[in-house]
Parts: sequence; C-alpha cells; structure tokens
Amino acid sequence: MPGLPFSYSIRRSPRATRTRIIVTTGKIEVVAPPQVAEHKLHQFVSDKQQWIMSALNKVVGQQPEPVSPVFYREGVAIAYQGAAYKLGVLPSKLKRVKISFADTLIAHVPESLPATEHSDAIKTALTHWMKQQARLQVEQRVRQHAGKKQLMPRSVIIKTQKSRWGSCGIHNDININWLLIMAPPEVLEYVVVHELCHIKVRNHSARFWQLVAEHLPDFHNQRLWLKQHGGHLMRGL
Repeated sequence: MPGLPFSYSIRRSPRATRTRIIVTTGKIEVVAPPQVAEHKLHQFVSDKQQWIMSALNKVVGQQPEPVSPVFYREGVAIAYQGAAYKLGVLPSKLKRVKISFADTLIAHVPESLPATEHSDAIKTALTHWMKQQARLQVEQRVRQHAGKKQLMPRSVIIKTQKSRWGSCGIHNDININWLLIMAPPEVLEYVVVHELCHIKVRNHSARFWQLVAEHLPDFHNQRLWLKQHGGHLMRGL
C-alpha cells in the first residue's frame, strides 16, 4: 500500500483460518485464507502499521552486533554475513596465515610463527580474506541487478571507507565498503542496488527510491538494519 514505510508480500494458504502478519529479518509477509479480498488485506496491513514497525524494530534489535576481538585467537567471535562465528585456529606448514570457511572460520597458522605474532597475523589474513569475499558477493549482485534497468557500472571497486557504505562516481564507478561482508547478505545487496540506481538517478528523490524498490521491494528493512547497526559495523574487525 502506498505511503507505508515498509514493503510486504501476500501469501495465500488453504490452511489459514485467519489473516496474520509474519515479521522476520528482511521480510514482512501477510498470510491469508484464499477467499479474503486483496483490498481487505492491504487495509489490514495499514491498520497494523504501528504493530509491524514495533515488531520490525524488535527483530532488527535481536541481530548479533559485529564483534571486534581485542586478540584474535581460538574461540573468539567473528562477524561474517550477519552471523557470529567462533574462530578456529589450526597449525599449518604454510608460510602465511590462511583463512578457510565451511561451517566455521578457520585460521591456519604457520607452526614457525611466534605466538606473540599470531593475533596480528590472523587479523591481517582475515581482513584480506573478507575483502576477497566482499568482491565476490558484490560482483554477483552487480551481475544480478545491473542488466534489469541498464545500470551498468564502468568499474566496481571494493574499498575501506570510514564514513560511507558505498558511492557512485560521475563516470559510473561503483565503490562498496568491504565491511558490508560482515552484515547480512541482503544488506550488502541493498547497498549495491542503491549505488547502481545512482547511475540513472543522481539524487535521493522519490524517483530514485522507486527505482530501488523495483529491484528490492523490501529495501526499507535493510536501510533500517544499517541505521541500527551501521555505527558498530563501521568499527571494522
């Protein structure tokens, strides 16, 4: 419904006996019996706007804050793609620290490296690895969205930025802050789409936000996540 500060989807369910609203991270869904008229569902959402915003804020507030350890060692929590993973540390015959990820983050530390140097070396390796992962994720999202409205960037650059999540240069060069790899994937996707849309609309007018919504109908939820957690995330590893 126009004018609401969020987007939502409608799902018909033969098993539903009443209309209900489900609010989860990045998603607001209206579940309704098949016979309920659509205009009544939109009115139902409008009537429940205050409750939805309260529920959305509560869900966002439950998301884990990115963690910045004092020392990088076995068992510390590392933020990656919206979750906190305990760091594993394994001895290695390699000459440099290597990071791997399956169900958890593992730092493979050279046996020859003095213990006093482990923390700094692990942090350096994690930073390098996360920048690589950020590039892969950003390039994937660019391929996914750029062709829809001919929002073709000249280049895509992963940067360390102290106060911005992204930017779009006058020659359509897209810059994305690598720290977004620690946020939920849909938040990184939103920032990529945001900057791509600036290729066509250089301001934040209603036309711009309409273009963003054509790519991501629920972008309001991702903006809210950044508003709630962005300051902490910007502190980095």
